[in-house]
Amino acid sequence: MRILFMGTPELAAETLAAIDRKAGADVIGVVTRPDKPKGRGMKLLASPVKEYAEAHGIPVYQPKTLKNGAFDEELRALDPELIVVAAYGNILPHEVLVYPKYGCVNAHGSLLPKYRGASPIQRAILDGERETGITAMYMDDGLDTGDIIEKYPCPIEEDDDCGTLTARLAEIAGRAMCDVIDRIEAGTVTRTPQPEEGSSYAAKIEKEDTVLDFTGSARDLANRVRALHPAPCAVTTLPDGSALKITAAKAVESPDASAEPGTVLSTDGRGTGGITVACGSGALCVTGVVPAGKKNMTAGDFVRGRRVSPGDRWGI
Repeated sequence: MRILFMGTPELAAETLAAIDRKAGADVIGVVTRPDKPKGRGMKLLASPVKEYAEAHGIPVYQPKTLKNGAFDEELRALDPELIVVAAYGNILPHEVLVYPKYGCVNAHGSLLPKYRGASPIQRAILDGERETGITAMYMDDGLDTGDIIEKYPCPIEEDDDCGTLTARLAEIAGRAMCDVIDRIEAGTVTRTPQPEEGSSYAAKIEKEDTVLDFTGSARDLANRVRALHPAPCAVTTLPDGSALKITAAKAVESPDASAEPGTVLSTDGRGTGGITVACGSGALCVTGVVPAGKKNMTAGDFVRGRRVSPGDRWGI
């Protein structure tokens, strides 16, 4: 089967690798987002999908858009029988969706119809969900509204962050798309329309989503830290006005329920250490941070180096 793959981040690269290793699957090309400038030098960096494709001799296409016929010439030349999509990041226009003989299938990072949209993995952790998964689906003109082929559940563990959960979902996505290809080839693939009942939307993570509001519950704040790690990370403001990214934290009982939210209640500079901060309910024990202009460090290193003290107020 002649397969055109579309995807961009690591989850997509793992899915591509699984399909590329599959006997009988002919990956004729990949479509991925254009290289992005990153870092202080603004050096152009290739997506994980591009890196995999170039390392394995698969032709790479990086159109800025697929709309208004921008990719029609290449699509006709490639003439795919199936398009497989995983976290591509661009909307596929109608003419692309209907071109392949077997349609366009997608590995979406949630159990649809919950968490349609751009950030399903982060939003599931933010909301304190205990289960998510990959949904193999046919794509249509809506936003993740196409018919479901199969759901592949995955538990969200208490210590999962977006990085660890995405890694597990990437492995599932690869298996799911290979399974779908087998079903299409065997003529046994099924389609189940999505119900609107129980649907929800996972909006793109914006800058305001990263700010920790200590008037909330410690559980919700810990979920936010987990959901936004390893990037872009939850953030708060120190008394000197500088930003502090929080990379690891857990909800604990507050030793002082009367303390104002955001108050540093205690610090531990021994070993990896910890910084306990009052919340609207409970307290947040911070164990990993990235100070402005610094690298990732333990809370213990931060306590020893920056003299954070009980009574300091964060997030003001």
